[in-house]
Amino acid sequence: MAVLQNFKCPCCDGAIEFDSSSQKMKCPYCSSEFEVSDLQAYSNALHDQIEDKMQWDTTAGTQWQPGETEGMRIYTCNTCGGEVVGDETTGATECPFCGNPVVMTGQFAGDLKPDLVIPFKLDKKAAIKALQKHYGGKKLLPKVFKDQNRVKEVKGLYVPVWLFDADAEGFVQYKASRVRTWSDSNYNYTETSFYNVIRGGNLAFTNVPVDGSTKMDDALMESIEPYNITEAVDFQTAYLSGYLADKYDVNSEDSIQRANERIKKSTEEAFESTVNGYTTVTPTNTNISLENGTAKYALFPVWILTTQWNKKKYTFAMNGQTGRLVGDLPLDSAAYRKWLVGLTVLFGAIAFGVQYLFWLL
Repeated sequence: MAVLQNFKCPCCDGAIEFDSSSQKMKCPYCSSEFEVSDLQAYSNALHDQIEDKMQWDTTAGTQWQPGETEGMRIYTCNTCGGEVVGDETTGATECPFCGNPVVMTGQFAGDLKPDLVIPFKLDKKAAIKALQKHYGGKKLLPKVFKDQNRVKEVKGLYVPVWLFDADAEGFVQYKASRVRTWSDSNYNYTETSFYNVIRGGNLAFTNVPVDGSTKMDDALMESIEPYNITEAVDFQTAYLSGYLADKYDVNSEDSIQRANERIKKSTEEAFESTVNGYTTVTPTNTNISLENGTAKYALFPVWILTTQWNKKKYTFAMNGQTGRLVGDLPLDSAAYRKWLVGLTVLFGAIAFGVQYLFWLL
């Protein structure tokens, strides 16, 4: 047999050989056989992988017109450097990001005017009520936490978000397997079949959000999604009255990478959901191309709630449109140890029962 270099088995990735007796390519490791022409076509497809083509027109937002920023002020945190926009009636306040005092530094100017805004639908009372509900059912939450902690600050904040639209064309290859087992009076059998699965098609993405603020954690913002973008309206400064607005410090160009990641992941998940009937499915090659990629600048409503307990601050974020709330809570160490011991005892009892049952049989 002559080993053909550069050919790998599609099933196990082992170096494949030509078998003279069958006149086929045969893997010496898993015994899979392939026609020479089929293996050549498979190899060509792997070597002809095309890089993703994801380009955007990131013209978003508009320039402020004379008089539109009248009455708007910039407030700067001397601790974390965060900048928020408020109206001239906003008095001394606290930074919604770190909780330290902020000071007014002057008239707002520059940057881009948002295209859209999703107005707040839920008020401060709803935010506090949602936080109290968030405490419920948390068995490992310290019992005194609910009574001793106090909501220190509740701020309604408009977070800058870039919204990306694009038409995507995707191509994904998968390595899949299907396992079949059966038995007779003497043996148990296992048969594993391997497949090269290909999926391709077109998807349209609209309003893929990317957080435009470094001070708002991306994971936190994405965890309170989704927002109903159909309720967005053309931006007017009146919507900022009574609230703060974070100034974007990540522009649309710098947000492209995150938009590409979200679109690529969603495309892969959409295609993989159609690969059914297999025991295992592993993607081996993905290619995404975008057309008509554009961006818009919007403001999303978020309630930031901070509480303090045992000299430690806890921050929560709530979707100001839907009420979805996320945030970390303290852990009762004693209750956690009891729960862990109980779980260990439970699994130990189950293992003993199974072992005893086998002994009886």
